[in-house]
Amino acid sequence: MLIRPFFPTGPGRVKEIIERILALGEFEVKAQLDRLRLESGDRHTDLDGAWLRQFDRVRAHVSKHTALSENRRLVLGAYFTGEYAIESAALFNPSIVPHPDQTNLEEGELRFVLSLRAVGEGHISSIEFRTGIIRRNHALEMDRTSRLATAPEVDPEPTLPKSIFTHKLNENGLGNNWSKFVMDRLGHAFSRSELFDAMHRASHEAQPDSEDVRRTIEFLHWLVEANYEVNFNSAIPISGRVIFPVSLNETNGMEDARFVRFVDEDQSATYYATYTAYNGRLIQPQLISTSDFLKFRVSTLAGPAIQNKGMALFPKRIHGRYAMLSRYDDQNLFLMFSEDLYFWRDPSLLLQPCQPWEFVKIGNCGSPIETEAGWLVLTHGVGPMRKYCLGAALLDLEDPSEVLGRLKEPLLETAPERRDGYVPNVIYTCGALVHRGQLVLPYGLNDSVTTIATIELEALLAALGS
Repeated sequence: MLIRPFFPTGPGRVKEIIERILALGEFEVKAQLDRLRLESGDRHTDLDGAWLRQFDRVRAHVSKHTALSENRRLVLGAYFTGEYAIESAALFNPSIVPHPDQTNLEEGELRFVLSLRAVGEGHISSIEFRTGIIRRNHALEMDRTSRLATAPEVDPEPTLPKSIFTHKLNENGLGNNWSKFVMDRLGHAFSRSELFDAMHRASHEAQPDSEDVRRTIEFLHWLVEANYEVNFNSAIPISGRVIFPVSLNETNGMEDARFVRFVDEDQSATYYATYTAYNGRLIQPQLISTSDFLKFRVSTLAGPAIQNKGMALFPKRIHGRYAMLSRYDDQNLFLMFSEDLYFWRDPSLLLQPCQPWEFVKIGNCGSPIETEAGWLVLTHGVGPMRKYCLGAALLDLEDPSEVLGRLKEPLLETAPERRDGYVPNVIYTCGALVHRGQLVLPYGLNDSVTTIATIELEALLAALGS
C-alpha cells in the first residue's frame, strides 16, 4: 500500500474542502487526527511526513493570514492523500540478478534480487523487488517481504547527461540555433538548474521568439521531467522499495523491467534495466541504472532503433561496443550495437518466427546469459489464441549475430489446468541467471502469480546444439 496524492477535480473543489476543514474546532481536528493515525498509522512509514508534504501542495489555497496549527496542517494534508494498493490486480514479469551484497554466505550460495511488475487500480504498473538466497544445492529461499511499501524521494537536482539531450533534440528536428546556444553553455553533465539558467540566457541573448523556439522549450521541459533520479532511505528493506511512475511518460505504468548486472571493461558493475514507459496512449523505451538499489537514475533512450517494446542489454561490451536485443518491428528479434549507451541505430534481423507456437511474433525474455557454449537467449513466442510460450536460442560469443541453435519446441508453456488468470494463456519472464550449472528462471503465469523454475543448463545447451 503506497501513499499517493489525491485531488478532486477542479481547484474550486479543493478550496471547498479546505474551507470545511478550517471551520472545524481544534478539538474536532485533534479527534480526526487521532482517528486517522489509529486507522492508518501501522500501514505506512512516516505518515505525518506524507500528510505534511500533501499540505504543502495545497498551501496556496489557504490565505497566508490564516494561522494553522500543526494538527490542522496534518489533517488538511490527509484529506488530499490516498492509499494505492500496488499489487491489487497482478504481480508478475520478474527478472533476477545477483545481489550487490554477497557477504555472509556459505561457499556455493548466491544472494539475489528479483524485480517484479506490480499492477494496481487503473492498471498502473510499478516496479517492486524481492530478495533471497540460492543455496548450494539449488534450493531457493525467499527473504521475508516487508509489510510496508515506500516510494522513493525524487531528487530535485538530478545529473543530466548532455548526450541524451543532444540526441533527442536532433532526433525531433529541434537541433536549431537556439538549442545549440543552450547546449554549448553546458558541460557533459549538468543539473536541472544549470539547464534552466542556460535556457533563460538563450531567451535573452539568442534569436527572437519563434514557434520553433517555443516547441524547443516545451520539449526540453518534457525531457527534463523524463530524465530523473530517485533515492530510497537505506533503512527501507529492498522488498519495501517501490519505483512508482514519476514522469508524464509513464503515468499509466513502468512495464516489464529487464534488469541485468553489467560489468564494464574496468570491471565496475552497474545494474541496468530497460523498461517500457506508458502514458495510456504512447510507449517510450527507457533505461534505469543503479549500483546499489538505493539510488536509481531513469534516462530516455534515443536513435532510430528505439522503437517498440522488449529491449534487453547484453551484460558486457562486445569488442568495445554495447550490444542490445530488441523487437524493433513488433514481430522479429533484432540485434544492435552502439558506442553510446543512450543512442541506438541500425538494428539487424536476428530471429524470425519459425514454429507454429511463435507465428504471431517473438521477442526476448531478458538479457542474454553468457555460457561457455555461447550467449543463451530466452525468447517468448505468441501463437494461436494469443498463447505465450518460452523458447531459447544460442548465439556465438564473439559474433552474436551468428545463431548457433534454437529450440523447436517450447522450453516452458502453461499447463491446461493453469491457463486461467488476470491475462490467460501467458507465461513470461524478464530475465534469468545461471548458478552452479542450473538455469534459474523466474516467470509470471497468466499475469497473476510468479514462480521460479530451475533447468539443467547442460541439457538445455545440448538441446540447442542438436
